[in-house]
Amino acid sequence: MRNILLVIPVLLTLFVFGCDTTKIAQRIDDFKARTNLGEGEIAAALKEALVSGISKGADQASKRDGYFRNALIMLDLPPEIKKIEGVLDKIGLTDVKEKFVETLNRGAERAASEAKPIFISAIKSMTLSDAKSILYGKNDEATQFLKRTTFPQLFEKFKPVIQKSLKEVNATKYYSTIVNSYNKIPVLPEVNPDLDNYATEMAIDGLFKLIAKEEANIRENPFARTTDLLKKVFGGIGN
Repeated sequence: MRNILLVIPVLLTLFVFGCDTTKIAQRIDDFKARTNLGEGEIAAALKEALVSGISKGADQASKRDGYFRNALIMLDLPPEIKKIEGVLDKIGLTDVKEKFVETLNRGAERAASEAKPIFISAIKSMTLSDAKSILYGKNDEATQFLKRTTFPQLFEKFKPVIQKSLKEVNATKYYSTIVNSYNKIPVLPEVNPDLDNYATEMAIDGLFKLIAKEEANIRENPFARTTDLLKKVFGGIGN
């Protein structure tokens, strides 16, 4: 474990050169030569760093206002409803519309707590080949890895939680009021987008945006992140 602790600062420095495989390879070889650490230990350190960053993103999203007050990931009206937002205001549904958006985000915040164990499980099952691909890959390689390996699980886990949460916070009720009121207007085409699928997909998309942001921080400013990551992941390890 102490060897892994030594890897983290160098690992984070490697992230800066995400697209320069020559520099990455040279730094890995130099570090292995100096410390006698194997690729497996470097991969283990990568997993620990990813668990720390992803846990932070999931925890942030699951707090109150984690979605609702975060412009990066806030859930808005479904596109079909957004197009006729002005009509909703004209027929006196402004308050209902605003309440729906808030409760939609509250449902996403409740569901976000389900994401962390799924992400962590994917990271822990990451192979050495996966770790190398992340180190040698693009600036969002870790985020893309998680999308490939967790999206079906996340959707399956999120959807029933979203459905339950939307009902508990009355988002479903507000949504029905909006759709039913709009559909009574004879000159306009009926709309009825799938609220559960929309909320589920948007909530998951928000989580990946937070993960991508955290990954970018690690890659672009590794020295500023090193201390925080070490404290979070290895704070309990003695000298």
